[in-house]
Amino acid sequence: MILIGILGGVASGKSEVSRRLQSLGAEVLDADQVGHAVLRELEVRRAVGHRWGERVLDAAGEIDRRKVAEIVFAGTPESDVELKFLEQSTHPRIGQRLESQLAEWHRAGVRAAVLDAPVMLKAGWDRLCQRIIFVDAPRPVRLARARQRGWSETDFAAREAAQEPLEAKRTRADLTIDNSATREQLYAQVDRFWQGLFGGAAEPHWRRMSDLPT
Repeated sequence: MILIGILGGVASGKSEVSRRLQSLGAEVLDADQVGHAVLRELEVRRAVGHRWGERVLDAAGEIDRRKVAEIVFAGTPESDVELKFLEQSTHPRIGQRLESQLAEWHRAGVRAAVLDAPVMLKAGWDRLCQRIIFVDAPRPVRLARARQRGWSETDFAAREAAQEPLEAKRTRADLTIDNSATREQLYAQVDRFWQGLFGGAAEPHWRRMSDLPT
């Protein structure tokens, strides 16, 4: 089974690339969704509750991710400490769940899976991947998309600062896909990557769309 990792800046379109790959036949692992499940684990809930108290709980007593985000993405030295605590509490558990699901798919004969994880490099999950795609888009384009989610520019900057530098992600990738234009153009690039992966082509260390077979 080939695991395809998806990297990119905040609001670059990683999920859109993942959905396209899924439509072509890949299974998708969304680390954010796995993280949601981990936050519901009893030991994690206890650790978070002990650290931050009732201010991060919703009416049902569950952890409210928005309230947690306000603490860990405040862009201050204190919030950096709180983010580190959150990552230390959740990343090992998320990693275990990811590896368990990948092993299950491998046994089932799945030929390709996608890992969409904003903190992939920080958590070390890139070591699981055989191919890594970097989804590229200019900052103004990404900021506009983030604002459509209801984020302010401050929110956007804080989220991006909590991740690895864009150049580190770009350097780690095997292929860069441009997502600054239309969805159709994005899909065409993803489709060509997929065809190169499973169409009998050789397996060069791709870094640009022009390197892909035509």
